[in-house]
Amino acid sequence: MSCLIGQRAPDFTATAVLGDGQFQEKFRLSELKGRHVVLFFYPLDFTFVCPTEIIEFNRKLTEFKKRGCEVIGVSVDSQFSHWAWREMPVEKGGIGKIGYPLVADLTKSIARDYGVLTADDTVAYRGTFLIDKDGIVRHMVVNDLPLGRNIDEALRMVDALQFYEQHGEVCPAGWVDGKDGLKPTHEGVSGYLAKHGR
Repeated sequence: MSCLIGQRAPDFTATAVLGDGQFQEKFRLSELKGRHVVLFFYPLDFTFVCPTEIIEFNRKLTEFKKRGCEVIGVSVDSQFSHWAWREMPVEKGGIGKIGYPLVADLTKSIARDYGVLTADDTVAYRGTFLIDKDGIVRHMVVNDLPLGRNIDEALRMVDALQFYEQHGEVCPAGWVDGKDGLKPTHEGVSGYLAKHGR
């Protein structure tokens, strides 16, 4: 697995099921340039941990959108599988009519390009990538298959990146929106630790 931090997010063109349930045959990541993107991979449709994450991303979708951030899900399933899972009610194990695109990665090339394909080449690990407005990967985290991700943490990282972009200050451990950042200098860290370090 390679680290993509600081590199251009690998572009792709693939079929996706959009938030309105329609198919888009040539969904292209690079067409989202100018917006922040959270791109997340999950193993398979009709599984167990995956619906909890997908639904939680959807519950928080308004918060991502407020920040001008697009959310995109990807798995190695077909667009038809994605669509069928969207049509299945949540109380029956479906994901319901989520409001963001799910991309079909049948060839597994997208998962491979992002370094999240499992060693046996069957499915993708739970990779989450935060891509900035210029198409550069600024944050990534990859969970093993049994370990569900924290969607609030993904949202916090969007806030942290946007805070840095707006103010030029870096975000210390545990930073949340509304808290102090610090200037990336010796004086900046000294002042921050004097105020918050004990």
